[in-house]
Amino acid sequence: MTGEDDDTMAYAALPGVRLWYTDTGGDGVPVIFLHAASGTSESWVYQEPAFTAAGYRCICYDRRGWGRSQPVMPDDPGNVSDDLQGLADHLGLGRFHLVATAAGGIAGLDYTLSYPERVRSLVIATTLGGVEDPGYLEVQHRLRPADIQALPVELRELGPGYRGLHPEGTRRWIEIERSTRPGGHDGPRQPLKQPMTYARLETMPVPVLAIAGGADLLSPPALMRLLVAHLPGSQFEILPEAGHAAFWEQPELWNRLVLDFIGQHPA
Repeated sequence: MTGEDDDTMAYAALPGVRLWYTDTGGDGVPVIFLHAASGTSESWVYQEPAFTAAGYRCICYDRRGWGRSQPVMPDDPGNVSDDLQGLADHLGLGRFHLVATAAGGIAGLDYTLSYPERVRSLVIATTLGGVEDPGYLEVQHRLRPADIQALPVELRELGPGYRGLHPEGTRRWIEIERSTRPGGHDGPRQPLKQPMTYARLETMPVPVLAIAGGADLLSPPALMRLLVAHLPGSQFEILPEAGHAAFWEQPELWNRLVLDFIGQHPA
């Protein structure tokens, strides 16, 4: 990530996988970041310096099957929440903030609902949430038809304004996306601890901030509002013009929202 000498970059040996992670260390409250399906731990390059400067201990990792965290058995996906729990135990963490985007947001919801005693606050950004209720899926399928899914990944996930004005940032984002599945391996995706439903979301005991991108084709604000409506006491924000990779496209605004939110929930 930053490449500074006090950063730890290592593997955590867990059942079925060696999880690659980075850890800025220190005595600050931990924040764990969960990347999108189009990313890895490298995706948080615009977040780590800002959160570290604010006094937090930043931990980023490649989820099983992404980047450097390749499973011992390619056809064994393990469990998304158990991997995170194993990493937190490996690092000796108590309670921490969890910050997640896109597919990572699905993992973040599942983990928080499975292990709420470990999570101080949860941030989910530009995510479908993984909800399986038929009414939600009907809206989801209408909002993101097959034609959208068939677009090149950078057109699906980066907002048009960002692509037009930031060619170098677009190039770097594409580089990271292409590193997500080394060797072209695309094994089974990790299951959740339990199916995600409206009823399950309504039991959320942890403060949640949800961030939508106004130009997000994959999880637009209209869809995220349906998700947020079932998260008691949650906060909802929209970043105008941001696409599915809002954290990458508008990092200053995104970071400010998240830092303000987690700062309100220190306990």
